[in-house]
Amino acid sequence: MSSPCFLVTNDDGIHSPGLRAAVEALLPLGDVIVVAPTYQQTSMGRSMPPTDGIVHPIPYRVRDRDVPAYHVDATPAVAVLYGMLLFCQERKPDVLVSGINYGENLGTGITISGTVGAALQGAAMGVPSLAISLETDHDFHYHHGDVEWGVAQHFTRLFAEKLLSCDLPFDVDVLKVDVPEDATRETPWRVTRLSRRSYYVSYLVAPREDGQLGGKLHYRLGVRPEEVEPGTDIHAFLVERVVSVTPLSLDMTSRVDLNALEQYLQVRCSERSDEPG
Repeated sequence: MSSPCFLVTNDDGIHSPGLRAAVEALLPLGDVIVVAPTYQQTSMGRSMPPTDGIVHPIPYRVRDRDVPAYHVDATPAVAVLYGMLLFCQERKPDVLVSGINYGENLGTGITISGTVGAALQGAAMGVPSLAISLETDHDFHYHHGDVEWGVAQHFTRLFAEKLLSCDLPFDVDVLKVDVPEDATRETPWRVTRLSRRSYYVSYLVAPREDGQLGGKLHYRLGVRPEEVEPGTDIHAFLVERVVSVTPLSLDMTSRVDLNALEQYLQVRCSERSDEPG
């Protein structure tokens, strides 16, 4: 019986220490192949612009092992595509791991996340996928700083093992795991639902000095702990300080009675249009 195979990617780029930490965590479990963006691709979501990219091999030695690794000047989702189409045609990965990301991915902002976008792309291609993120100083989100990866590696390995050992239930396509910076290996983990709140909000640092509309955007924490609903990823992470594990589905259909909504749209939502102008 062959060893399990992991396809590993990220949105922080091929040289990210978080990517190397993920690879190191997975090597005891099986074979690893790395295909990641050449440069920083944070906040690219599942973006997939037309691409005619060149996939470059790169020396990648971890734990005294040479790991097959490649980088492409493309988004995380496109990196997954190249990885699947070029290197995984004969042997489909058992698990795709995206991360370990600099910075948590919580609430409604996850569709912006390149980490989550890469995992969704893996899931769309039929591979159980894990998106794992570690809380870090916000300054490290784009400029990588010195971070202790040991705890995040522990949870990367833990949930990779779980994805290897069993099939996810129907409609669970990705596990999104967010690790607080003060977590330990003994910190509990909790299955959560996605919060409908934005974890970060954007604001203009300063208007443009040339008189044009616009300016530099910046981001800050957009929620207060007392406002966050229990049972959500933000509450578990921000208030309880446990590891949040959120199941994500590729099916983004609203969870309503579709027949009732159709009737509502036909009857209630037509009343206004019938009013005299």
